[in-house]
Order: sequence, then C-alpha cells, then structure tokens
Amino acid sequence: MHDIYYTARSTYDKDHNEDGMSWKKYLEWSRLIHLKELVSVDSMLNKVLVKPDRNQEEDWKYLVIDNYYETGFFTSLDYVLRRMESKEKFNLLAIVIEPKQDCKNVMLEGFEWVGYDLLDKEYTISALTNCGGFDETSLPADLNHFGLIDDYGNASTIKQRLLENNPDEYHADTSIIAIWRHITLGRVNPG
Repeated sequence: MHDIYYTARSTYDKDHNEDGMSWKKYLEWSRLIHLKELVSVDSMLNKVLVKPDRNQEEDWKYLVIDNYYETGFFTSLDYVLRRMESKEKFNLLAIVIEPKQDCKNVMLEGFEWVGYDLLDKEYTISALTNCGGFDETSLPADLNHFGLIDDYGNASTIKQRLLENNPDEYHADTSIIAIWRHITLGRVNPG
C-alpha cells in the first residue's frame, strides 16, 4: 500500500454559508446538480482547516511537499487533529496520492471510501469540480454524489484524456487522489 496522508477540509453542501458561491449557485455553475455534498481536496472549494506553524521546525516534518508545493496533506492524523481550526462540521480525510491500484476495497479503520479526485499539480484545483467542466473528456454523470470518481480505471482514463484533450490547460495536468472520509469525526459535533 502507498503512504496514507491526512487532511481536514471545510464542508461544501446545502448548509454552506461562508464567503464564496452558494451551494445552489455552485450546482448551477458546475452542472453537477446530482451532488449531495462536495467532498474534494480542492482547496478553494473545501479549504484546508489545518494551520501549521511554519516557524516551528517540528511542524515541517508533518507537511507533505511535492515538487516544492505544499499539498495540504499531512503525515499524521494526530497532527491534523491538533492543528485543525475548531469546526463543528468538517471532512477529516485520509488520502493516497497517485495510487497504483484500485483503493475502493482498502479498509482504513474509522474511515469510509468516498472516491477519487483529480487535482492539479499545485494541489489547489480539482479538474473534476472547479474548472467548469471538460465535456470532451468527462461528463457530470461520471462523478458520484460527492463529486468524485468511483472507479480507479475511470479515474485513470479521465486523467489521461483530460491532458490529451487539453494540452495547454494548466489544470488538466492532474494527480489522482484516493479519498476516504472519517465516519464520525466532523460528521457530528465532537464536542
């Protein structure tokens, strides 16, 4: 199995009331009207709730860096919980970057499988849910009700076709991110 990393992200669903686009407007813009909730690692739509202290050398050992980019992923679940902004509702996620095989049957204690995201190389934008769609490559029906791809083969095919069909589009060069969500933490007030 690959390295498993962790992150805590804000929720984006019908209860979304922070700055930015309302849930209703997002569904209309994205044409993903079948979504019940967006469970993405897109840091613009599901912002990172973990706040590392970059002035502390100790914190740097927990940050996952790829090609000079901070990914918003961390090496320790305990660190994520310690450094997380206090929220009543959030998505506590376990992730694998660029898995080499299907992950949907991989069981992680306390987590449930939710799907695959395709994240740009800066680990900021999801090509699936925050680029306005790439109709020549995939359609809204390719995504589950979390805005993710269920099947590893489909994720690999869409990733490849996305870059082939959009070679000049920066956000079309993506990494496959396998995602599990914690079953209880963040789903209800842990308080």
